[in-house]
Formats: sequence, structure tokens, C-alpha cells
Amino acid sequence: MKSLKISDYIKALDNNGLLVSHSVSDNLLEEKIKCLTYDTREITSNALFVCKGAHFRDEYLDFALNNGALCYVTQKEYGRNNEILVSDIRKAMPILAVLFFDNAPAKLVSVGITGTKGKSTVTYYIRAILDLYLKAVNKPSCAVISSIDTYDGVINIESHITTPEAIEFYRHFDNAYNSNISHLVTEVSSQALKYDRVSGVNFDVALFTNIGTDHISPVEHADFEDYFSSKLKIFDSCKTACINTDADFADRMLEYAEGKCNVVTFGSHESDTIYCKSIEKRDNAFYFDVKTPDYEKEMCITMPGIFNVSNALAAIAVCHILGIPEEYVSAGLLNARVSGRMQVYKSNDEKIVIIVDYAHNKMSFNALYNTVGIEYPDYKVVSVFGCPGCKAHLRRVDLAEEADANSDYIVITEEDSGEEPFESIANDIAANIKNCPYSKIEDRGQAIRNAVFDFKADKKVILFTGKGEETRLKRGLVYEDCPTDAQLSIDLLNEYDSLITAN
Repeated sequence: MKSLKISDYIKALDNNGLLVSHSVSDNLLEEKIKCLTYDTREITSNALFVCKGAHFRDEYLDFALNNGALCYVTQKEYGRNNEILVSDIRKAMPILAVLFFDNAPAKLVSVGITGTKGKSTVTYYIRAILDLYLKAVNKPSCAVISSIDTYDGVINIESHITTPEAIEFYRHFDNAYNSNISHLVTEVSSQALKYDRVSGVNFDVALFTNIGTDHISPVEHADFEDYFSSKLKIFDSCKTACINTDADFADRMLEYAEGKCNVVTFGSHESDTIYCKSIEKRDNAFYFDVKTPDYEKEMCITMPGIFNVSNALAAIAVCHILGIPEEYVSAGLLNARVSGRMQVYKSNDEKIVIIVDYAHNKMSFNALYNTVGIEYPDYKVVSVFGCPGCKAHLRRVDLAEEADANSDYIVITEEDSGEEPFESIANDIAANIKNCPYSKIEDRGQAIRNAVFDFKADKKVILFTGKGEETRLKRGLVYEDCPTDAQLSIDLLNEYDSLITAN
């Protein structure tokens, strides 16, 4: 963290073409900023306060100014003293963060991961590998920023958003640096790229896993082109691009990255830098032969889902770029687990299998059903899922159609409904279910209970998707505590086992 004067921040905004005007008094211009935040709960003395957000209210600004903020940055004129008016508050935040946190991202080895499917799994595969390597060289575990959790050496929390706002994002890098952490791995969402949350960060590796339709709504991306072009921006500021040649539109990814940075590819083509030659399932694990410029090796992953071989290959490619020795790569992949991803629970008689997974878009649903068809061919399929409120409207069509085509029974339930009524979301989903019988049960606990006890089948696999190990649901503007999908599943299977034993 660097202690700079208010005049330094004003100058930086001006140099980047963002400053409209300011009314900071001359006696304050030389004051040093010790706190940068948009959250009134974080206000301390000598703060620079940022006014942002659709729900921002005048009283937040008044509170900040009365409790330590020397001045404030805003895109809307409020007419208070010591105002710094900018043309774009989102573009302004990373400019402020670079200065305040002394460009902390440049001090770490960073990996940014984007894509429609697999971001979290690849993140935690890489984390598992790096942690083994870093432990061997007597360095702290790597930092991570993901949709599952965030760890930076100081903060260790469950996440509610894939990629935080620029000020928080830079703070995590700064915390990691001050904790002597050398590596940071982060998921990078399309929204983060579109709205400049990661602006100014030059990733050592920028990985693009795949692309499909998702996040299409009036408040996210107007169409697929906006979604895809936003994701491609990850290659605007990186040292090496890492691209999956098996992905749709891989040619466009390669074309965009060429000339901007080095390019490393991975996939099932012999021309790929990292090439997967064959895949075989043995003893509940997937074995696959990998050829890299440094070694040829049979690797193994024990996480369910054949699609995870592609995620493992992505991690291998990133670690090749970072120069991580093969022994840490193979050991890390073998032991890697991802909270809330492909967690399989079975009743004692194995007539009920519950798969808890975070699948929440068309690509991940399709991959999940393909895996279930291969691994549980004699089981009836029950899908328990919902969609978030006020966003990703296309999911309500996509997920309903995928479930309709691949399920024997569907339970529509809540999933972070937020400010939109559950009934509205459920009706949208139900309108796209044409053949499969379904129920609408808002409470997730009751929904999975219905799937376990009310749908009758000799053998059934229940896909409980969307929340994984998350401990809170968004209702209205707040997050409320809730049991995890994993715990609900375990409890219900224990209840089922007890009933079977009793009978």
C-alpha cells in the first residue's frame, strides 16, 4: 500500500481522460489517503470514498463524509464539498486501486481464468498443484479468488461473486503480497472484463477454457457477441494466452490473442502444445496420456465426470507455462478436490445416488447429463435446480430444455432469487418443459426431499445443482444462511438408510 496525496489521484484520473471536474479545497490536495473504499463499513480517517452501485443512496455519502472521508469520487454530481467528478466510475476504480495498492498485481505471479464452464474446477486444480510445489520450496500456499471462496493470506471467506470490484480485487493482491504469497489464481468473469474490474492487471497466464451461451440478459450481456467479446478482453493484458483448441470458436480466440501475447494451446490435437492422446476410465478414476514439450506421462484424476479431463489438461498447460515440475502436476491432480463440484453421495443399497454440482448453464448441464448417461445407464434421472433472479434469463430456457430432454422427473427450486419472486422464475423455467413431469418447490430442502422420497424408481440418480457447498441464499438484497446442498443430501440419505434398515 502506498500513501499518496489526493492530488496524485486527481492527476491520475485526469491523465486517463476520466476527470470531469473537482471541488477539492487547496488545503486538502496535499493530504495523504489512507483508506480507499466504496463500503461505508470500511471508512476510516483520511479516506477516499467511491460512490457506486445501483442501490447507492445519498445517506451513504453523508455517512462517509461525516466519518473520515476527506473527499469522494463519483459519476453523479452530489454537490457536497470536495467532490471528484468522473465520466465513468467503473473505469476510475482500477486507476485509483493501482495507485493506492502500489500496483500489487505486478508483484505476484498471476493466473486469470475465464470461460463458460470449468473456471472453478481449473482454478482448484491449479491451486492443488501449486500448493504442493510451493510447500516443497518453503513458500506459503497460493492465493485464490473464485466463485467458491477467496483466500489472500489475510481474508479467507466464502464468495458471493466470481470476480469482485476493482478495489477489492487489488486489495486481495496487496494482502497476498504482504503475506509473502508468490502466486495468485483467479476466476475472471465476463462481467469483470466488460466493466473493467481487472483493468490494469497484466496476468502472467490468461486461460480461456471454452465458450457457450450464458449471462444473456438486459442487466448482463445483450447477446452472445457481447458476452464472447467481453471474455476475449482477458487477452488484452497478459504475458501468455492459454487456449483450448477443442472449444467452440477456438479459431477466434487464437486470432484475437495472436500478436498480443505468447500463445500456448491444449486439447486433443497433435498440433497442440499440450496434447491429450487417450482417456480411459479404470477403478472410478480417469487415466489419460499427456504429451507436453517437457514430458510424456499418464495422468490420473479421481474427481467424477469425464469432462474434468479437459479441466485437468488446462491446469497442466498453465503449470507448463509456469515451469512447475511434472511430479507436482501429477500429484496435485490426483489429490485435487473442488468444493461443491461433482460430489457423489449414495444410499447404502446404492439405489439412490445424489450428485451435488454447481452446474448452472447449458454447457455444464449438457456435460453433466453426458457423464450420468455413461456412469449410471440403468438409473432414472431426477433434476433439482433453479435459476437466479433478475439475470441470465436465457438459462431459464436452456436449463429447462436440457433437463426436459434428459430427465425422468424435475423439481424446480430456488437459487438466489434475489429481488425477483421465485414464482416468476419457476414459471419461466416451467414454460420450457414440454414432456417431463415436474414440481415447483421453493425451499431447497423440501425440493431434494421430494426427489428422494416422492419420485418412485428402482434406482435413481438425483442431480442437485446450482449451489454446491454454498452456505447462503440471496433473498431480496440480503444473503440468508442455509444448509449446503451437500449437507441436505447427506441428511436425507441417512434418513432413507434408517427407514430401509427399520423395514
